[in-house]
Amino acid sequence: MLSVSALTKRFGDRTAVDQINFTVDAPCMLGVIGRSGAGKSTLLRMLNRLGDASGGSITYEGREITTLKGAAKREWQSRCAMIFQQFNLVPRMDVVSNVLHGTLNKRSTFATLFNLYPDADIHRAIEILDRLGIAEHAAKRAEALSGGQQQRVAIARALMQDPDIILADEPIASLDPMNAQIVMDALRRIHEEDGRMVICNLHTLDTARRYCDRVIGMRDGRIVFDGAPEMLTTDTAREIYGASGDFSEGATSTEIESLDRPAPASALPA
Repeated sequence: MLSVSALTKRFGDRTAVDQINFTVDAPCMLGVIGRSGAGKSTLLRMLNRLGDASGGSITYEGREITTLKGAAKREWQSRCAMIFQQFNLVPRMDVVSNVLHGTLNKRSTFATLFNLYPDADIHRAIEILDRLGIAEHAAKRAEALSGGQQQRVAIARALMQDPDIILADEPIASLDPMNAQIVMDALRRIHEEDGRMVICNLHTLDTARRYCDRVIGMRDGRIVFDGAPEMLTTDTAREIYGASGDFSEGATSTEIESLDRPAPASALPA
């Protein structure tokens, strides 16, 4: 379905993503882990075409993505929805209108200017909010919600696009543990119930092991690990995060040492 070949991104003399290769043959929940600056966010932005590649290719169902322009590029971005760490909602706008913004690529300029939405879209937005457990907040301003609730609104906006792929760029990095679990549970359910591919940049090994079918580890712009979560041994984790023993950016030493022990059943997604 999705193939990335020799994908590269340079910023001046610095190479943020260095000729990476991977293929996803069927919808799965794919976690991307690594230290800050490893190239995780740059990778997702290239997949969504928020940033252009310096070299290499991205193909989806045989279609070259890196060369798309204009309407074709916007159509791809509607099929490949993006969720951000900082939510990117309109704070003073009500929740349901924020969700309806997921249809902007499919609406006319006139409808956008006058904030006109079909009744069917409004009902669908509320149904998605209900699915995520926040329909009762539909009429509230987004800024009145907690961080975890706002991230679920952002997920609802992505689902309004009816995408094939959902990209989530560290969606729980700014959330407390309870809300982080709620958001990750929601993304996992979306993958399982809808059959959508979910690619998620994650900050901790523990989360990747709990929720993902496959994990890619990046270091200095390169892929240094690609496999099932249970293959994340102490040695591979040290290769991803560095061999110095300083795992403060995304993995604690306790997490590293626990990798050689199987995860408890209670930690796995239902």
